[in-house]
Amino acid sequence: MEKVVAFWFRRDLRLEDNRGLHRAIESGYKVLPVFFFDPDILDDLPRNDARVTFIHQRLNALQAELQSLGSSLYVRYERPEVGWKHLSEQFDLQGVFFNRDYEPYARKRDQQIEGWLNESGIAVHSFKDQVIFETDEVLKPDGKPYTVFTPYKRQWMARFTEKDKQPYPKPDQGFVSWNGELPSLEEMGFESSSIRVPDYDLSQLDRYGEVRNFPGLDATSQIGPHLRFGTIGIRKLIAGLGSQHEVYLNELIWREFFMQILYHFPENVHRNFKSQYDGVPWRNHAEDFELWCQGKTGYPLVDAGMRELLETGRMSNRVRMVVAGFLCKHLLIHWSWGEAFFAKHLLDFELSANNGNWQWAAGTGCDAAPYFRIFNPMTQQEKFDAQGSYVKRWVPEWGTDQYPKPMVEHTFARNRALEAFQKATRLDPA
Repeated sequence: MEKVVAFWFRRDLRLEDNRGLHRAIESGYKVLPVFFFDPDILDDLPRNDARVTFIHQRLNALQAELQSLGSSLYVRYERPEVGWKHLSEQFDLQGVFFNRDYEPYARKRDQQIEGWLNESGIAVHSFKDQVIFETDEVLKPDGKPYTVFTPYKRQWMARFTEKDKQPYPKPDQGFVSWNGELPSLEEMGFESSSIRVPDYDLSQLDRYGEVRNFPGLDATSQIGPHLRFGTIGIRKLIAGLGSQHEVYLNELIWREFFMQILYHFPENVHRNFKSQYDGVPWRNHAEDFELWCQGKTGYPLVDAGMRELLETGRMSNRVRMVVAGFLCKHLLIHWSWGEAFFAKHLLDFELSANNGNWQWAAGTGCDAAPYFRIFNPMTQQEKFDAQGSYVKRWVPEWGTDQYPKPMVEHTFARNRALEAFQKATRLDPA
């Protein structure tokens, strides 16, 4: 058998600007491109999950690229530890290359896989790829992780150089010559989703700072899912930014901030970052939650956001803040309920950002908004959707007898939330 190395695709579904793939090509061995559909992840998803459909479509596109180079993807629907054993029986595997993932499940999985590969005499090479700076690269002077965004950003910017945004070239040779087939969605028990991930449009980022808070303009780049699944490299993305993109760069730094928070504090997945809020007496009313999920709260901006999410898998950041704040503060429902709902429906779901932003909205997280900051959904609508274009698009019955009355009055809900947080923390609002 020919001696080869494997490159394991995960959150980096591209040939261009792919650091681990670039290093595999440089190894001197032919490279076998590998992807595993992991049942441990997929089994908890709806059978028509739009993200699974997107991954499958992207793998087909990668397959076409590789076939033009005389190669093919090795794709299996099985747990990675099983897949690697099967693969090592078919190829004389000299090494495995992959880009690091920082989420708790991925870290545990990779540690187990690395242990088995090493025991089998197969070298393992992992690389930083999906971020500019990873877990231990931006730390406080005492070596501890930052838990407040502003000083983290300051240090991030101080470290950032032109070299950090140099994309890796797209390989045009060096792959194993062979022919493989992808399993179909149906063979894995899935079906094609009616929700599609749009192509990204980086030209929309030119006005990001001006229009990002106005959902009715629908002027987004659609980059989120592509960044999440790695159909664009972070270096290539940042290399295309200029001084006019400062606001968007700030969002990318928030992304890395939340990633390193989750890495250093993995217990955040299930717990409040700030334990002083553990005693908040959440109502967790199931019927209220269901009205929120369906977009039937009687608050037009909240309802529009939730209906857009259900139909498209998308929601702008401003609206996310409003709907999350409404659930946690107006309805006093624990942030984990909303986080799980977003995780199920968002095309660009990323555990670290989803957890970080929901805890921010609830006031329980690192760098959290004060617990007494409570958005008024009506004034938010007046400010950011003054003409009602966004609300009318998603809530056509708004303004008619068919539209429900608000499920809770704002001032009452605000006072109830303040009382709940004060009771838990014995703090008075500033």
